Amino acid sequence: MSALARLRETLVAVATTVLATTAFAQSDALVTTDWLEKNLDNPKVRIVEVSVEPGLFERGHIPGAQNIVWHTDLVDTVERDIAKPEKFQALARKLGVDKDVTVVLYGDSNNWFAAWGAWVFDIYGLRDNVKLLDGGRKKWELEKRPVSTNPVAPKASTFTVAEPNRKLRARLVDVVSVVEKKTDARILDIRSPDEFSGKIIAPAGFQELALRAGHIPGSVNVPWARAVNQVDGTLKSPEELKKLYAEVGIDGSKPIITTCRIGERS
Repeated sequence: MSALARLRETLVAVATTVLATTAFAQSDALVTTDWLEKNLDNPKVRIVEVSVEPGLFERGHIPGAQNIVWHTDLVDTVERDIAKPEKFQALARKLGVDKDVTVVLYGDSNNWFAAWGAWVFDIYGLRDNVKLLDGGRKKWELEKRPVSTNPVAPKASTFTVAEPNRKLRARLVDVVSVVEKKTDARILDIRSPDEFSGKIIAPAGFQELALRAGHIPGSVNVPWARAVNQVDGTLKSPEELKKLYAEVGIDGSKPIITTCRIGERS
């Protein structure tokens, strides 16, 4: 299950928590731009950008933010998998991330890859620490909040990575089991309608192509962009999300496997 599925479950349940380290009440998965601006100097908050567009961070970022390059920092570039435990641990330490720190991830494209980054953090034991900035870069910039071009490296942490939570991942055998109706679960494809239908095999400008056009039999299509408000990139309300996914037969009563082209968008 990906970050998108995690966010949806959290929002539908309307879960609210109080974090003792930062003393605020928020959705379990989100923080607001207003909250983040007030906590830019909070020593127990780390801000991390995970954007799709190269060079965006360098042209201006939220003050105090660190940059993650999703296609090298969060993946094993040889095996084409998420980063191995030792690589993620080194990254987390470099970012100053630890178990007593709140990590706020944000990015471009409606937090597209920031949400995927949150899923990787979740896999390695930081589920309760990681939040998404609701609206991401888009909302922060629309509100003309401060930006910086001078990144400052935080003090390294001594974070020790947890064993990967394998329950958050679906493998080929799991997907085949659903397709063959041996498992009662739903497959949610978050690619664009044209990719889902087979009209194209990748978004415009992407060099990595799917090997075949079309979609997994029995899967349903709700593009990521439909889950957010187009005006400012914030996630839609729990009621709106319930209705959106109910339209394709997803109501949260069955396990959900999210999928895309190469595993990052989902």
